[in-house]
Amino acid sequence: MGAMGVREWISGGLHRHDARSQQARKGCEVSGNTEWNDANLDHTSKLSAISPSDPLEDAEPGLSSQDRRAIENLPPRSALLIVRKGPNLGARFLLDSETTVAGRHPKSEIFLDDVTVSRKHAAFVRDGDGFLVRDLGSLNGTYVGKERVDEARLHAGQDVQIGKYRLTYHPFPGTV
Repeated sequence: MGAMGVREWISGGLHRHDARSQQARKGCEVSGNTEWNDANLDHTSKLSAISPSDPLEDAEPGLSSQDRRAIENLPPRSALLIVRKGPNLGARFLLDSETTVAGRHPKSEIFLDDVTVSRKHAAFVRDGDGFLVRDLGSLNGTYVGKERVDEARLHAGQDVQIGKYRLTYHPFPGTV
């Protein structure tokens, strides 16, 4: 499978299930103690599950099993951005090039279609085994955590804010 095929598979837009918000549905993974009111039943069930000993689950309790598998299967020297807030919630973007541009321009490698995003908003640039994010002169700025940055090295689990989008950075396992 070529690089484009991998990008299409990873950016497929699977939405995560958040058991903590008690939005459990049939066929969804449930962790912890969750009350579930089944519309087809006349009672509420309390479900309990034992979480497996998974280091990614411990580090990122909001990750779905699909997200964890995608991170575990990343190619070396790559990373994954997962949309945690904003349009396209749950979408995944593979960082596997020397430079990946995010913006509102339809030809951006990471297309973020919202007026709060500049046409060429930010670039994710490979830096050794990791990545840094560089603002490209955007109107609304690029934020790492809650701090506006011109450029910043990214670390596992950090949030990058681009307009209304909040993307969480997940490097190849074992990379800081």
